[in-house]
Amino acid sequence: MNIQVGDKAPQFNLVTLTEEGPQTVQLSDLVAKSTTVLLFVPMAFTGVCTQEFCSITSELSVYNELNAQVVGISGDNPFAQAAWAEKEGIGITLLSDYEHATAEAYGVAYESFLPEKNLIMGGVPKRSAFVVDQEGVVRYAEVNDSPGDLPDFEAIQACLKSL
Repeated sequence: MNIQVGDKAPQFNLVTLTEEGPQTVQLSDLVAKSTTVLLFVPMAFTGVCTQEFCSITSELSVYNELNAQVVGISGDNPFAQAAWAEKEGIGITLLSDYEHATAEAYGVAYESFLPEKNLIMGGVPKRSAFVVDQEGVVRYAEVNDSPGDLPDFEAIQACLKSL
């Protein structure tokens, strides 16, 4: 079941790769700092995912002005994510949900990802967006079944403005 607006956001412990090496990031640590936008994407090094995160990177000042931080989550390992971020100039924190537990907890995991293209991989996250306030409550939720559909960033920003 998908997480809905008003639900308590499921906690997670995910890994990001920093200059100091792998670091664990918890949702509770993120929301303690500011409202957090969680962007789930299917896979690193793919066209739409790269477009989405590069676009967000170029608009980070908008999110900063709205007192929000943006993090990306995919099932890729943190080393692949770091290589992708470096290659494409992605400037948001990328979190590795390698075992797909967080995608499952948020209800955004594909049962079978793109079987019509022979990409039969379970657990891959659907392209999704959640705004989590500093109390850990979901204030915006969007789950796209089609991996080519981007989240409604205007609606996300409107949600942030209302908080």
